[in-house]
Amino acid sequence: MTQIADDAPTVWAPAIRQRRKAMMQRLVMGAATALVFSPMLGWRFSATWMVLYTLIQFLEAKVFAPVVAGKISSPMGWRGAYGDLVLILNAGFFGGMTIPLWIVGGPMGGIAGAVLLSAGMINSVIMSAGSMRIFACTVLPQLAIFALTPLFMAQMGAPPHVVTAVTVGILSYTVFCLNTRRTLFRANRAETEARREADRKREEAETAMASRGAFLAAVAHDLRTPISAILTGADELERGAKPGSSRQQVALITDAGLMMKALLDDLLDHARLDAGRMSVDSRDFDLRLLVSQTARLWAGPARAKGLRLRMEGARTLPRMVRGDAMRLRQVLNNLISNAMKFTDDGAITLRLKAWPDEHGAHVLLIDIEDTGPGMTEAQLARLFTAFDQTTEGVAARFGGSGLGLSISRDLIELMGGRLTVRSAPGQGSVFTLSVVLPRGAALEAPPPALAPEARATITRALSPPPVQAPAPEPKPRSAEPSPPEDDQPEAPLRVLVVDDHAINRRAVQLILQSVDCEIAMAEDGLAALEACDRAQFDVVFMDVRMPELDGRETTRRLRAGGGLNAAVPVIAVTADTAPDDIAACTAAGMNYFVSKPLTPGSLLGALSQVLTEAAEAADAAESAAA
Repeated sequence: MTQIADDAPTVWAPAIRQRRKAMMQRLVMGAATALVFSPMLGWRFSATWMVLYTLIQFLEAKVFAPVVAGKISSPMGWRGAYGDLVLILNAGFFGGMTIPLWIVGGPMGGIAGAVLLSAGMINSVIMSAGSMRIFACTVLPQLAIFALTPLFMAQMGAPPHVVTAVTVGILSYTVFCLNTRRTLFRANRAETEARREADRKREEAETAMASRGAFLAAVAHDLRTPISAILTGADELERGAKPGSSRQQVALITDAGLMMKALLDDLLDHARLDAGRMSVDSRDFDLRLLVSQTARLWAGPARAKGLRLRMEGARTLPRMVRGDAMRLRQVLNNLISNAMKFTDDGAITLRLKAWPDEHGAHVLLIDIEDTGPGMTEAQLARLFTAFDQTTEGVAARFGGSGLGLSISRDLIELMGGRLTVRSAPGQGSVFTLSVVLPRGAALEAPPPALAPEARATITRALSPPPVQAPAPEPKPRSAEPSPPEDDQPEAPLRVLVVDDHAINRRAVQLILQSVDCEIAMAEDGLAALEACDRAQFDVVFMDVRMPELDGRETTRRLRAGGGLNAAVPVIAVTADTAPDDIAACTAAGMNYFVSKPLTPGSLLGALSQVLTEAAEAADAAESAAA
């Protein structure tokens, strides 16, 4: 009985909740009992008993409502004592039905009562869930009534040896109930400990995942800084490199930087997918154009390796569909790259099929088939396991991180599709991508790039003023009007670069040094706000992650300040390109973004975009004013 208080914090509250779930079962059992014994005890007595028994059930539910709601976990104070009394009343009232059965029904009624008590006690033992306190309040009252059975038998003239046998049976039944309660208690305690251990391990895993995610994000942010410098520096070297070995060395640096960028992107995608933070976009895009551009991208590398890159069934593809074009392109690039990596001779074939489904969407089926060495069943079984290729030295021979196929499969599943593979040794491999894409409505605007019209815009905006020979001094005569203001050379573009890393600031400066720009720099958000108070700028490149005051908060303060640069175009420079991160930048007031590592094309493309948008907005304002 010492366990009555000891087990309360662990099994008392679960036992109360379990009894609450069985409330309807008790009501049904009580109604059946009243109905069965009504011919013997009378309808009025049975109906009155059933009404009282129902009221007791609702009284128990009201007393223990805070426990069921999770507000109370142990029987403390008056509520614990009151609850014990209600439980005793509930069990005793049900078991008390045996007494009128003995009195009215004689020995036959007593036998029926004994069966009723046995069923009631077994049910109470189970519902106590191993709690000694609940067991004592619900089972012991019925055992006490059950112990009266030999007395009723002796009073009604039963032989002594029969009374003795029934007494021994009752004692054995009591021991059985106690052993069952002990077994339930141990099972419940083991389950509770296992649940606690599982919760502890889950919390540890979540903490480890969060720490790993934060570590990867921090490392990725720091790694993108030197990668940006490598790519920017290589681009600058290529401009002045002479043909021959110098250009080959510059190309080697560029390839290494791009490889580092690709590996870093794979690691970040894997971390986001593993943490459940990856999401796919849904926009209209031209599917034919996407597949065609992807195939053209790999045509050169295929020729350089002596392979044939073929595409079949392109005409079956619809043009406008809705989905995540960037992620679909990423998967296709991964699959083609993987096929080209393991294929030494022969061909890589893209077989394309598409047809409308019953809902008007497009079912897309793409096979990427190669003539490589093929794979065994053991290799197929672990093909989509991240980092698995390192177990057999594949990375040492072919390169890569072993993440491409794992990421591709997860991305396709996020799109609601499947990625499967068929292969056999010596027969090549076929990767099959299947996904359903809704019908698209309109063509998405092309991504910012140095297209001819954009190149012309940025050239006009950033070109240095022409150098003019000094004019001879005019002969003294009456004054002539000055030339119109529109004929004066345009002032240089004023750019503010905000980044806490000097390498990043220097990278932007190197990219923009070939055009006419006046570049100011700030190493944090507070310094950027001070610079914006002193001078007016045409464009601000704003790093998102900075200590003390990050780029988003700096932009919000810049917009809210109403100063010289309250409406200046702000381009976010960020390593976080997930849709939620970009949406947060837009909500902060940023106009555009460029992802790290920085490349000349991406930076100038973003600059061209915001200049074009600013020019269009100015033209629209002038037209409205006119």
